[in-house]
Amino acid sequence: MIQNLKIKGDIKLGDDKVLKVRDLRVIYKTDAATTYAVNGISFDLRKGETLGLVGETGAGKTTTALALLRLLPWRTARITEGQILFDGTDLLKISEAEMRRIRGKKISMIFQDPMTALNPVITVGRQIAESLILHNEEGRSRDEIEELVEQNLRMVGIPAGRKNEYPHQFSGGMRQRVVIAIALACNPVLLIADEPTTALDVTIQAQVLNMMNELKQRMNTAMIMITHDLGIVAQTCDSVAVMYAGEIIEYGKMESVFDAAEHHPYTVGLFGSIPDLYGDSLRLSPIDGLMPDPTKLPEGCKFSPRCPHCMDICRKTIPPLWNKDDHIILCHLFSGNRKEAEL
Repeated sequence: MIQNLKIKGDIKLGDDKVLKVRDLRVIYKTDAATTYAVNGISFDLRKGETLGLVGETGAGKTTTALALLRLLPWRTARITEGQILFDGTDLLKISEAEMRRIRGKKISMIFQDPMTALNPVITVGRQIAESLILHNEEGRSRDEIEELVEQNLRMVGIPAGRKNEYPHQFSGGMRQRVVIAIALACNPVLLIADEPTTALDVTIQAQVLNMMNELKQRMNTAMIMITHDLGIVAQTCDSVAVMYAGEIIEYGKMESVFDAAEHHPYTVGLFGSIPDLYGDSLRLSPIDGLMPDPTKLPEGCKFSPRCPHCMDICRKTIPPLWNKDDHIILCHLFSGNRKEAEL
């Protein structure tokens, strides 16, 4: 379910929800300014489902992920409002000690850059074992943990004998596989993948995505795939949430969003930025303008300064939520104002 402006009950994804985010708002506050990074987003995720979180750099995707894990920088970041319900527990109301028992065990994250996510002076085997030791409620012996480390490496396609090597001895794709092995070591219920293929070439990217899909299906793990690549969304996701300026402006099942005739103008721009080798034109159609300054967001629709269909009402009034067969769009064009926009 998406729920900007506290509108409730628009999408029902089933009773097996593992994550419910409600009206989440995050700011970064410094002496110079207040940055409004996430502005009232809500969604649900059920077991085994993959949600694609799509948008430009600065849309608030990574901030959303860090908020779910309570890893925001404590000096500047503040969650000002909202709920993060994981298996019925509000993660914003539990202690840090309780959160540490969930983080890495039940919720894991694949970070964007494997070279900076991995410790360069510790072997990859020890880094995988760290999660298993920290969450060793079963009382496993050292030998059992070592066996699990080797199993996790083999699971992601790395020979077990390389567990005593360091990150610099691996290629970019292999390092990403190590990061995935660390994230999956404790069989998490929810996996957050923050642009896991950004630094990889297309061949290795395809291998990593296929591997993640196979592992997700085998372990029935819910996943949030953060990306700016709609091709990755089509390959891996069950549903799509398009983010812009800290809001979810379009949401739906992957097939309904990709095949629909109606789209938010920003989503139209994202599709226009995809290379089409078989179309009439070989030129890309970039979205004019830049993401708005998050310290001074526009009134009304946040996309209005860049929108080719902008109307007076767009600049002044927050757009309503339009829902057709659980395909949701946050735009004035779908609230009876389309005729005005076409004049």
